[in-house]
Amino acid sequence: MKKYILDLEVASIEHLNKKNVLLKLSSSAPLPDILPGQFVEVRVDDSPSTFLRRPISVNFVDRATNRLWLLVATVGDGTRRLAQLRVGDTLNCVLPLGNSFTMPTLPEQKILLVGGGVGVAPLLYFGKLICDFGAEPTFLLGARSAEDLLELDEFRKYGRVFMTTEDGTCGEQGFVTNHSILQTESFDQISTCGPKPMMMAVARFAHANGIACEVSLENKMACGVGACLCCVEKTTEGNVCVCKEGPVLNIKKLLWHL
Repeated sequence: MKKYILDLEVASIEHLNKKNVLLKLSSSAPLPDILPGQFVEVRVDDSPSTFLRRPISVNFVDRATNRLWLLVATVGDGTRRLAQLRVGDTLNCVLPLGNSFTMPTLPEQKILLVGGGVGVAPLLYFGKLICDFGAEPTFLLGARSAEDLLELDEFRKYGRVFMTTEDGTCGEQGFVTNHSILQTESFDQISTCGPKPMMMAVARFAHANGIACEVSLENKMACGVGACLCCVEKTTEGNVCVCKEGPVLNIKKLLWHL
């Protein structure tokens, strides 16, 4: 796909909790085609310690308002600077980058989307497109506590939502792989994004039950085009650059369950 370098305007910024902010960016021209699971590389201005762009998953594309949503976890100087942006500020983005999740081929397919923490971000747009296709996605979202669960009302627009929290303050207590839905229902495909230990557990569950599964890796990605080699992941086919060959990979290519 063609890549673009765009100056996008901050149309709104919402602080969802102490750690996460939702940026909604608008473009003067129609946004380019963007696939579910792709990401953008954001230039962070006015942050002396931030030399490289920051990779941020595409959270949502609102064609009606021509806005791109980015869900940002403030974990370092660069992302903390992004959280300080104001309406009207400009954010320079390279997009769309990486590959995408695999869409269902039949409306009756049962698709489970599993997210943890800020890793839920790409699943919202993916779920919306699955819904548009005529299928109903099921979301299984995990977090440490109720206050860490993100965008629940948005997810409920497109499918069923199940939750787990480690402290039991919302949904079932435990990790996503402990949720009862995995024992009471069957699925044709699982797509997941979140902390690596969570994704590895989901991948092992899918492999053990013969379910097709894709994971969206969150390796450090500096360039976004496969040039700097800092995001390399070992696979059954050798080393691959996650920013170019991923971030979405089929678990059959990974060494996690071997």
